[in-house]
Amino acid sequence: MEDKRLEATLRLLDIMDTLREKCPWDRKQTFESLRGNTIEETYELADAITDGNLEAIKEEAGDLLLHVVFYAKLGQEAGAFDYAGLVDSLCDKLVYRHPHVYGDVEADTPDQVKENWEALKLRKKKRKSGTLGGVPVSLPAMVKAYRMGEKAAATGFDWERPEEVWEKVREEIGEIEAEMRGGESADLEGEFGDLFFALINACRLYGIDPEAALERTNKKFMARFNYMEERAEAEGRTLHELPMERMEALWQEAKTECTKK
Repeated sequence: MEDKRLEATLRLLDIMDTLREKCPWDRKQTFESLRGNTIEETYELADAITDGNLEAIKEEAGDLLLHVVFYAKLGQEAGAFDYAGLVDSLCDKLVYRHPHVYGDVEADTPDQVKENWEALKLRKKKRKSGTLGGVPVSLPAMVKAYRMGEKAAATGFDWERPEEVWEKVREEIGEIEAEMRGGESADLEGEFGDLFFALINACRLYGIDPEAALERTNKKFMARFNYMEERAEAEGRTLHELPMERMEALWQEAKTECTKK
């Protein structure tokens, strides 16, 4: 098994060397030009995971691995780092951040492991920007909020019990309602942002990935709405032409029919 993994890795590195030398497109690429493609590949892998498609996960993870190898090749050409240095640095980091495996630190639960991980990251990097400095600026807002909540919680800044978060959620809903009753909408965006942040923290406390949860609902809504349009078309009409009562009936029908699929 080990020899096969090494053989496959060496083959990939050789192919990368050849492509960089002989392919016009690959020769042209830079760190900056690959960035957008890497983000796209990451989302394609995320979609495959959400769909539970193991064959697609294999394919998309391979595409993402290609990008890692490509960055290593660019680093080598720049004289900054190479593939071996990249992997060795990662291995050193993993050993350092798992003292409960490679050292004498005790961590019996996933939460304890996560707390140790965040504490070690902060100690090692000695970031002037503090605990939240390691959260990438370009992360999507929902993912960023989740990571900030995780990092803050690792310092002890968190609710003592998960159910306490609902008081904060209710508080934020009340502030939105008060803002709307007052007829002032200047800070309504900020109030909704506060509510989203509180709900994302609730997801974190209950072990729910908010991105996956929302995407699940997106797909459910899409399936039901598509069903409604198909049923309306079968009646020779569009949704625009249906009275609200008929649309509501089709929606209830869609909830039942789409659940069966």
